[in-house]
Amino acid sequence: MAGTGKSSPGKQRKRRGRRSVWSLKDCSEIKRVVVKVGTSTLAYSTGLLNLRRIKQLVEVISDLKNTGLEIVLVSSGAIGVGAGELGFSGRPHDMPTIQACASVGQCELMQVYSNSFLEYNHRVSQVLMTRYTVDREISCRNLENTLNRLLQLKVIPIVNENDAISTEEIEFGDNDTLSAIVGRLCETDLLVILSDIDGLFDSDPHKNSDAKLIPYVEEITPAIQGLAGGQGSHLGTGGMVTKIHAAQMAMDAGFPMLIMNGSHPEQLYT
Repeated sequence: MAGTGKSSPGKQRKRRGRRSVWSLKDCSEIKRVVVKVGTSTLAYSTGLLNLRRIKQLVEVISDLKNTGLEIVLVSSGAIGVGAGELGFSGRPHDMPTIQACASVGQCELMQVYSNSFLEYNHRVSQVLMTRYTVDREISCRNLENTLNRLLQLKVIPIVNENDAISTEEIEFGDNDTLSAIVGRLCETDLLVILSDIDGLFDSDPHKNSDAKLIPYVEEITPAIQGLAGGQGSHLGTGGMVTKIHAAQMAMDAGFPMLIMNGSHPEQLYT
């Protein structure tokens, strides 16, 4: 696991040798990338979309795709954006309201993504998943086939949990876990998680200005797990706990994982 901070996560497939990947420039063999973007990157604390940030992200992904990369975007944000659109000051607590917010927010997100990517002549598709999707062999295989076909057709799949009907979001952890599952299914060469932090630190950098970045993690040990801290932003459900879990899944599947600060999506170039 790397943070601009590094990890190495596996579908049970042919294992590749572990690679030190610090950016997309580090490995010419990288052809397929899963990029996960969290709620804290996409939206303000009000829940309303950070349109400038989304424009930057879309521009970078579009440019990378123009180089020949296949990219799957795993996007959180439906609940937080829906809450903002419906006038809630934070994330609701009761399940029907959460799911209503997800339904509204997902429409808003996809409209913005579709319009933004079309400016660069790229088409997107919506892929919504639940735990049921990946737990059943038939639906899991169908999903795998769909993702691969979309990539063959030069489409950018945008994946999210189907929060409007799912009650298991905590298990996916603001899509950190989901992004590792998607990476395994589509046999990605690299998983990049864009967050509100530069990587894994030896203490919480939001609380300790002397916190030191841990640039590379070879193995998820109890000590590494102990650095995870607690839950993420008040609009999301993620945090370092779920990112470390995703990193372990990526290591098991044989592909590396990077954590980058979503405030600077241009870091994907460097």
